[in-house]
Amino acid sequence: MKPIGLYLHIPFCDGKCNYCAFFSRTATQDQMTYYTERLINAVADWGERIDRTVDTVYFGGGTPSLLGHDRLITVLNSIYDSFSVTDNAEITVEVNPTSASTLDFTAMRKAGFNRLSIGMQSVNDNELRILGRRHDSSAVKSTVERAKSGGFDNISLDVMLAIPEQTTDSLDRTLGFCASQNVKHISSYILKIEEGTRFYHIKDTLPLFDDDAQAALYEHAVHRLAELGYRQYEISNFSQKGFESRHNLHYWHDDEYLGIGPSAHSFIDGERFYYPDDFQSFYDGKTEYEGAGGSSDEYIMLALRLSEGLRFSDHRERFGTDISDDIIKAAERLQKNGLCVIDDSGIRLTVKGFLVSNSVISYLLN
Repeated sequence: MKPIGLYLHIPFCDGKCNYCAFFSRTATQDQMTYYTERLINAVADWGERIDRTVDTVYFGGGTPSLLGHDRLITVLNSIYDSFSVTDNAEITVEVNPTSASTLDFTAMRKAGFNRLSIGMQSVNDNELRILGRRHDSSAVKSTVERAKSGGFDNISLDVMLAIPEQTTDSLDRTLGFCASQNVKHISSYILKIEEGTRFYHIKDTLPLFDDDAQAALYEHAVHRLAELGYRQYEISNFSQKGFESRHNLHYWHDDEYLGIGPSAHSFIDGERFYYPDDFQSFYDGKTEYEGAGGSSDEYIMLALRLSEGLRFSDHRERFGTDISDDIIKAAERLQKNGLCVIDDSGIRLTVKGFLVSNSVISYLLN
């Protein structure tokens, strides 16, 4: 069987950013130690329940770096004890500049971590303040430099688009910083106003970008990143050659993966399930069933998020069937509007198509 990806959710933050809707809580050191112990127990339990090789591990959050290097290393060691981990596994941990200041990157690298995803969002301090981030641009640079000194070469930076007060010039400063640090990967997301966030409650007072302005910033970022040597391989992700996120590719290739922790989702043995958004359900080992996964429609939907798009030969190999004539005809109509490209090899969305990907994919499938 194909190796799976393993996701560990670390649901702690030192405060809630204005735009964040992820499941996270503030916690004391004792609470984080207790959670670490329960997470290790869950890792061991799953290692006994499923006999699967792991080739990517991702510590996400929340803010995993809040746990500190000792706890993170202890959890990673438990994964090695409980699962068969490939020699070349990609092992990522998300870090924020504020909590990364005390991390021993050398010890983490020696323990097996080999990729960092740093929550930068911007190098413009006014934009960081608007987002409610608790670091400034100097902390980002210090974190990257310390990580490199500790032996990390594979570093990803998060960049947010359509931040209130953002301009193409300020965005160029952020993208230029990424290139100047020679980071290997950039995740660039358009700000979304989600229910339950502080931004949602004050949205009427925010100078938000309209759809056309958001699209202009997105297209500018795509073209500028290409000039800087970062190839777009997914709607929101760019990398230097060979440094695509292997863990996230598990999701977009509709491969199987295991998520452990509150709000973590899984796709194992053809079934999708998740832990609810609360600690006690996780501690009790309770998961909720979502349904069967891995259908042709699901595969097509995820493949179209990638720049390589839907490859006809891959679909035929996986499902033993060709793409339906209805989808082909729908793609041909979308191609006339510049939303996709269709040829003998497959269907790929254009940058313009990525901007309305949900509508385009729904149109193709329906």
